[in-house]
Amino acid sequence: MPVRMDQVPAPSPRPSRPRGWLWLGVLPLMLSLLGVCGTFLFGTQSLRETSPRFWELALGAPFLGWCLLSFGRVLSYFGQQQVADGWDKAREEDLAYKIRRGRRAQQVLGVSLHTALREPGTSSATQLTALLRSAEVLWAQPCMPDQTVSRHSRLTSGVHENPEQVLGRVFRLVLADLLPVLRRASADSPLAVLLEVDSALPENLWQHAWRQAWSESDIRQPTVPVEGSGLAAMDQWLDQRIGDNVSLLVVALQFAPQQAEGTAEAAVGLLFGNRLTQTVLPPIAYLHRPEQAREPNTDALLYAARQALDWVPLDAQSIQQTWRVGVDVRRNEALSNVLAAVPLPAKNNQGFYNLDTSLGNPGKTSPWLAIAAATQTIQRGAGPQFIFSGSGCVDTGLWSTVLTPVPSLSK
Repeated sequence: MPVRMDQVPAPSPRPSRPRGWLWLGVLPLMLSLLGVCGTFLFGTQSLRETSPRFWELALGAPFLGWCLLSFGRVLSYFGQQQVADGWDKAREEDLAYKIRRGRRAQQVLGVSLHTALREPGTSSATQLTALLRSAEVLWAQPCMPDQTVSRHSRLTSGVHENPEQVLGRVFRLVLADLLPVLRRASADSPLAVLLEVDSALPENLWQHAWRQAWSESDIRQPTVPVEGSGLAAMDQWLDQRIGDNVSLLVVALQFAPQQAEGTAEAAVGLLFGNRLTQTVLPPIAYLHRPEQAREPNTDALLYAARQALDWVPLDAQSIQQTWRVGVDVRRNEALSNVLAAVPLPAKNNQGFYNLDTSLGNPGKTSPWLAIAAATQTIQRGAGPQFIFSGSGCVDTGLWSTVLTPVPSLSK
């Protein structure tokens, strides 16, 4: 479950200290009113006539009572202090645990990214250069499988390729990009696979294309499926499986979506390693815990952005690039306000990249596409990256995510 720092209980209220001047002021009142007056009014005639006994009772009894009450007040004060100290100690331990859990991060070990900007034979470096130039490939063109014309970006396909053949080829390209990294990993180390596909094509068709591509990939590691989707699955992984000796492979694809208008076809592959157990492969970058806005409003998004930075921890001034993807246009004002308040890079082509404008909305692939692009940017020597990602739905809170370079051993 998400780490909720806003639900940490407040420190215990501290008891007020005994006021000495007040108690000293009470003493003569007790001696005079309770002692002398009380003994004179309610004492016997013989007691009033016996001066030594009269004064012993008139002054001694109230003084003894005052001492007992004072001692009880001091004892109560120290008891309340101990209770408050115990509460605060337990609170500090819980807070420290939540901070340690919240600041867990994943190693990014391998990355593959294919969009409409990557033509056959084109390198990932060329594609990234086009992304950083905010090159637009969102235009009206036929979309699979019915060839209706919509404004969207398409993965490159051959003239005679049918949708299943395109799917199989794209899956093979993604796995081929990651194969060199996986070959350096232990063949006995399990591989957890999170497969996310957004397509209007029948599930059995793309499932068959995936299985066929996997069988041809020569990946040796045993695999287990991962439940969940998007960054919520990553958040859950950080909570429950950070100590497992297993790597996480995410393969996300949007291809021939149900409503193609304004969308982007894209394929992403990301290999993650647990920092506590993975020591064989050198990481490219660190993906820190993502934070989702609890409500679709500016205040919730601002809190999530600041919390995502605090998980690193990192000052906003250190962020070199900001990525936006899968964000509904109705969230523009809220996002602009947050960019200014944090503050983060927010000028187009000056450290701010709107992938929805250049490529289109990648659907389920949105967070993974931005993570892949940000990771490749870090590979080029860039600094920390910040990502705002969503599902395109205005009623769903956006995710804030930070990627940082791997610290140099020379530092």
